[in-house]
Amino acid sequence: MVVGEVATGVDMLVVGGGPGGYATALRAAAAGRTVTLVERDRIGGVCLNVGCIPSKALIHVADTAGLPAEAAAIGVDLEATVDLDRAQSWIGDVVGRLTGGVEQLLRDAGVTVVTGSARFATARRMAVTSGDDAAFFEFGSVVLATGSRPVELATLPFDGHRVLDSTAALALRQVPGELTVVGGGYIGVELGGAFAKLGSQVTIVELADQVLPGMPLGLARVLERALRARGVTIRLGTKVIGRDGDDLVVEGPTGEARLPLGATVDAGTGGAGGRVGGPIGGSDGLVVVAVGRRPNTDSLGLPGAGVRIDADGRIVVAADRRAAPDVFAIGDITAGPALAHKATAEAEVAVIAAGGGRAAFDPATIPAVVFSDPQVATVGLTAEQATEAGAGAISFRFPLSASGRAVTLARPEGYVEIVAERGGAGGGTVLGVHMVGAGVAELAAEAALAVEMGATLEDVALTIAPHPTLSETLAEAAMGALGRPLHVRRRKETSGP
Repeated sequence: MVVGEVATGVDMLVVGGGPGGYATALRAAAAGRTVTLVERDRIGGVCLNVGCIPSKALIHVADTAGLPAEAAAIGVDLEATVDLDRAQSWIGDVVGRLTGGVEQLLRDAGVTVVTGSARFATARRMAVTSGDDAAFFEFGSVVLATGSRPVELATLPFDGHRVLDSTAALALRQVPGELTVVGGGYIGVELGGAFAKLGSQVTIVELADQVLPGMPLGLARVLERALRARGVTIRLGTKVIGRDGDDLVVEGPTGEARLPLGATVDAGTGGAGGRVGGPIGGSDGLVVVAVGRRPNTDSLGLPGAGVRIDADGRIVVAADRRAAPDVFAIGDITAGPALAHKATAEAEVAVIAAGGGRAAFDPATIPAVVFSDPQVATVGLTAEQATEAGAGAISFRFPLSASGRAVTLARPEGYVEIVAERGGAGGGTVLGVHMVGAGVAELAAEAALAVEMGATLEDVALTIAPHPTLSETLAEAAMGALGRPLHVRRRKETSGP
């Protein structure tokens, strides 16, 4: 088929069936729009099928496998063996249950689902191809939600057998004896930590001088100590140059080194030295590259629709998610963190704007959570960021070692830190909350609500939390910032420079 053939007229076209796309379709249908959703693979996108959901399910499997080591310290002797093939069957059932639920919601809402890859044919027409077949849709408005894909290193390309991306790593049905993870961001530490509990000898190689680059250093340091305590080797300040035969070539603070995979060399702490990985030629040693994600915008034919992209390939949008007349974009293909909950929130804005209403995506904060062990959650500004923004900031860290709930769980490592404006009524407005510890992910929404609603330290301190729960730690941190800590002996305040 060629451009110019008869097109099907659609009211709203949604391209991409991940969290942002299916949320758009459901919200638009509820608003009375007639919606057609185009998805090239499976409804649920990366998040439900090969990302958020299977990774968290695998982490639960790993946490369960790690119970014997934890339980021994509290007087309980357990044994565990891991059958990853059976675990993957369970994970598949979890994914199927959730994606099936979304598919049913779309059917109930009257959304038409079309399978194929979409590309602008003209500014008002989209071509959708599936194999040799093509169809054309003339739209009233279109929302682009095509998500992202793993970044592939030119020096260490994926081969689907020895060098894997995160999607392939999540589908493994045998636990590798040795696993090298290139990239110490949230995907890298989640995967590395999980496979360490499953029994792999794990090494994480990170170019930056901390794991979780870009996150507060204190959080990263607590996580790094915990990973090392579980036997994970972490090489910071180290760049992977590539493979040369059976060697992994890296460059660290001590210079370049050619490392036979699985060998041990002495090249200095945090640098290129140490065991960098197992032999990747067999099933007993694998490399996973997890160095970031790239927006799926290169095949959409965006110039033909007058849509601009930035230097990173992300679509440039206004506050209402508009990229061009009647063209909107949300999720990973736009600026900001590549998080499913961001895309879902942006969907609400895009639907209102596409329907002629006034809306803007302008959250006070977008919480970020890392499902490592211990978990990491960061909401809003750090004290340093607040100071750079011109606010006089005060912060207080409440150690989980003073939390009754954390201690009874035998997980006292970590802290909850609250950041607020200095002085003012009620002790100042809460600007951020940063946490590391077992279970702190479940506190992120409460922290985000405090920031979003402009709560003061006094508001948080006077909120009665049930005892003994981790939720008490937010109030304890606020009390400390107000100068009246309850369960710590002395004030542990830090102020922005």
